Amino acid sequence: MREWSLITNHGLVLAAISRDSKQTIREIGDAAGITERTAYGIVVDLEKAGYIKRTKVGTRNMYTINPDMPLVSTLSDASVGDLLALFVGRQHRKGTKRIKTLREVNV
Repeated sequence: MREWSLITNHGLVLAAISRDSKQTIREIGDAAGITERTAYGIVVDLEKAGYIKRTKVGTRNMYTINPDMPLVSTLSDASVGDLLALFVGRQHRKGTKRIKTLREVNV
């Protein structure tokens, strides 16, 4: 059977950053199952689009996710924070209700 995923590499990188915002590009790539070079390109894409902000901390980078960015323009109600809450199980913006994780939904 052919391998595939509902979540794109961009989504997997965003989820990896959400789990640990201080990871190196190599660690982000490993977590997403992609090469370091591909991870770097995706981080650049996400930063240019406004989904993440990169801040230099000493010799490393730290990433901050903008949870209010839309998932897609046709789903204006759904935000990045809402999606990440499903996978990570924590709130990404103040004043929003906690969304159940995929594990809690499938219990």
